[in-house]
Amino acid sequence: MATDFDLIVIGEGVTGLTAAGAAARAGRRVATYEATLFGGLVINVNELHGDVPEGAASGTDYAAGLMTQNSELGVDSRNEEVTGLEAAGGVITVLTAGGRATAQRVIVASGARLKPLGVPGEAEFEHRGVSHCADCDGPLYAEAEVVVVGGGDSAVQEALVLAQFARTVHLVHRGGSLTARPEFIAQVQASGRILVHWNTVVERIEGGEGVEKVVVRDTKAGTVRELAATGFFAYVGLAPNSGFLPAAVKRDERGRVVTDAALATTLPGVFAAGAVRAGYDGRLVTAVAEGEAAARAACAGLAG
Repeated sequence: MATDFDLIVIGEGVTGLTAAGAAARAGRRVATYEATLFGGLVINVNELHGDVPEGAASGTDYAAGLMTQNSELGVDSRNEEVTGLEAAGGVITVLTAGGRATAQRVIVASGARLKPLGVPGEAEFEHRGVSHCADCDGPLYAEAEVVVVGGGDSAVQEALVLAQFARTVHLVHRGGSLTARPEFIAQVQASGRILVHWNTVVERIEGGEGVEKVVVRDTKAGTVRELAATGFFAYVGLAPNSGFLPAAVKRDERGRVVTDAALATTLPGVFAAGAVRAGYDGRLVTAVAEGEAAARAACAGLAG
């Protein structure tokens, strides 16, 4: 069975890079595909906290290190968007706008993207005040007012980053308590720059050349008010990048790929790992562990 590669990994986030490196070290011919910049969402984090792999400080440095290792191992990195998969006769074909490549096995590690809030003004002010990376854009809001939406780890961590620069960080949360880790909540409570708006939702974003104010509604009182702000950051969950997969790959109600304990999908020869997969817990150490496990499972029984 002649194929272009033994294994193709779709996605160059931490999971995909880890899987590709593990397979290459096992002597397999490996290619990776990435539509945007390598590293995935982790490159937006300047300081990694909590349960992270040894030696992981900043997200960018960690991903860059994996990328360098893979290059040295001979992994073929391709900056192309995968548009589909086909499977026939034990061969998986990966389709892109520029052509196709074949492999005996494929690992889907295409990750997830930040969900938009879906309110008026969000799309219109993209890159004009609406941002997705506090670590990247925080210095732009020195002594300004910004709005962060969400109550989980990501939202609270980004609010803490922005509080290093902004005069006031309005943390807007639809619930009555934060769901982030206790240590992050304690930091919010100790900050003199983060103002939490409980039981509050965003109605719309308004402005001229850029964001100027965010209109919010108190869900208990029903009152509507305006928050002056020049920056807007929403962290309300992730959407898996699984739309390119064929119907033969089962997904759950949120679009996440369903796998068995060995990370195999319902399409023979195709595995999934990381944030695109149902059951992934969101931790960086898990992204690494799943990448390694997927590589082992995908390489088991390969011809050649």
